[in-house]
Amino acid sequence: MIKNVIFDMGNVLLRFDRDYFLDAVGVQGADRKLLLNNVYLSLEWAKMDRGSMTEAEAAESMCRRLPQRLHETAHLLVDRWDRPILPIAGMEQLVSDLKKTGYGVYLLSNASYRQHEYWPRVPGSQYFDGTLISADVKLVKPEAEIYRLLYKISKARNAPVCRASSSTATRTSCAGKCRPSAFRFRKYERTAPGKFPEPFPFQDTM
Repeated sequence: MIKNVIFDMGNVLLRFDRDYFLDAVGVQGADRKLLLNNVYLSLEWAKMDRGSMTEAEAAESMCRRLPQRLHETAHLLVDRWDRPILPIAGMEQLVSDLKKTGYGVYLLSNASYRQHEYWPRVPGSQYFDGTLISADVKLVKPEAEIYRLLYKISKARNAPVCRASSSTATRTSCAGKCRPSAFRFRKYERTAPGKFPEPFPFQDTM
């Protein structure tokens, strides 16, 4: 029996689209590539997720590799990508329906310390029973230990089955190896109050 549903955040509950953010700040050509590689694909971004760098420290380090004309834009991409939050259609309703049906709902996400600032603005966040953010525990997905830690926090260790909704196949594969059935999120189509489409609205990747 499934008791708990574990959600990822980026591209599951909210849209995290690097190309969209780069479009929004109006950069093209060589400058766009510089910002993509030195901000979103940078070691500093990974360190923010792991909790070994703050946003301010990361942006300062990124800017050392960027020309002066891109410094302000780099700070915007680090500090303001969440304004506004871009919710994934149907997810707030899905989380609400799960709670009404009696499931435990938890968040497991690779994110920086600043996640706590914007999380209350994510539609559906009010329904979650708990969250585990990588920066807080200095562990990141797909490391097995972060999944084990979540099960302890959510008291899900003794639950017969948990399901993990993630935005990437790698993470769902690793989650599945750590005990729950793991599903990759596609979309949610509500059928009726308290009822769900069959199969459950995640694609099984196991």
